Amino acid sequence: MNDKTHNNPTPPRVVIVGAGFGGLNAAEKLAAAPVQITVIDRKNHHTFQPLLYQVATAGLSPGEIAAPIRSILSRHRNVEVLLAEVTGFDLGRRVVQTTDQSNDETQEIPYDYLIVAAGASHAYFGHEEWEPFAPGLKTIEDALEIRRRVLLAFELAERRAARGEGSDPLNFVVVGGGPTGVELAGTLAEICRHALANDFRAIDPRRARIHLIEGGPNVLPAYPEDLSRSALEQLRRLGVEVSTSTMVTRIEPGVIHMGETPMNADVILWAAGVAASPLGKKLGAPTDRAGRVQVNPDLSLPGHPEVFVIGDLAALNDESGKMLPGVAPVAILEGRYVAKLIKKEIRQGGDLHSRSPFHYFDKGSLATIGRAAAVAQFGKIHISGFIAWLAWLFVHILFLIGFRNRLLVFIQWAWSYFTYERGARLITGGTNLPGWNSAHAAAHTQPSQEIPVTIDK
Repeated sequence: MNDKTHNNPTPPRVVIVGAGFGGLNAAEKLAAAPVQITVIDRKNHHTFQPLLYQVATAGLSPGEIAAPIRSILSRHRNVEVLLAEVTGFDLGRRVVQTTDQSNDETQEIPYDYLIVAAGASHAYFGHEEWEPFAPGLKTIEDALEIRRRVLLAFELAERRAARGEGSDPLNFVVVGGGPTGVELAGTLAEICRHALANDFRAIDPRRARIHLIEGGPNVLPAYPEDLSRSALEQLRRLGVEVSTSTMVTRIEPGVIHMGETPMNADVILWAAGVAASPLGKKLGAPTDRAGRVQVNPDLSLPGHPEVFVIGDLAALNDESGKMLPGVAPVAILEGRYVAKLIKKEIRQGGDLHSRSPFHYFDKGSLATIGRAAAVAQFGKIHISGFIAWLAWLFVHILFLIGFRNRLLVFIQWAWSYFTYERGARLITGGTNLPGWNSAHAAAHTQPSQEIPVTIDK
């Protein structure tokens, strides 16, 4: 333990990189300890990522699922927040290297303890050139771009039809059958069938086709088989066309390829892969294929007991040997666990090498599919449909930060449930879609090119 704890009036400094679920919970739990805390993030806000798809599909506005980091931590006088980009670490000297985003000046921030909670982003499995044509969903900016593309597709189709250039059904393609992909596909189907059904004159949004493509044999592959089947059935009832055991081989402007079979697509959304923040590799520790850092059972970095890695950036197995999932409850508990360890060692001058391992108690998993459609697993209890959807609503409102956000989201969801309205249907940014013209030209000249959708029975 650093001897400054006892002989120097300057309190130990804890630097936290990332203000996601793990970083914020660590900061709040540590704030009562005699430490100086520095939280560093590239954004000035914390985003409730499980509800990003609601922003992407015009159900909620960004301010309803995000809150300023400074506001969240303002009551803690020993916590400072820095808006900066972390570029590296010098573990030997115990400093974090940052760049000021306003003037590109570099700065070194010393620490006694370091918590790295930098999160993850979407991965294209070595095909980063696909990203402009198939955006992923990890940030507010991603959600706004997806919302822009979805709403703009209808506007451009209306304009074409009004000019007498045809009114072919729109094609929306979601790649990846995990929770994010299922949420996006199900909600898009609801928008087409209900929210936009009566808003256009030259086109019929209800004719739009929603395709969900999954490379494995089942949607929601991390869930038990019965819940996966239930999710597939609920997607079907919403009108989503699901292709399982189907690999995407190429994405071009307005076209997605599955093997040798192309399909025209007005909007392509990516929900198929996750890669850890590149900061993980800059720590110098072994990482897995997704870039997650292989940590000790106490979440510390091998060889550096004063450095912790938590959240989506950490690779740690549970007692059964199964990798802990990259979900909010795991990050929250990891942040609180690390804060408790640090407080104990500062208070008692404890041995950095004598720690109890982190244990994660899985309270359950939930995934929403659409209005009154969801699946939930609570241990051996598996539920689907309306009851699962109510559970999902309650849990997500509970985890939202701030009473104001909880109240606003509850009101918005209640209004949407009874009216099917989606009040955040704003198109921001440019008015072009990648590959729009080429997609529609192909649709008129090559109608036989559409993929035959094969649904796993």
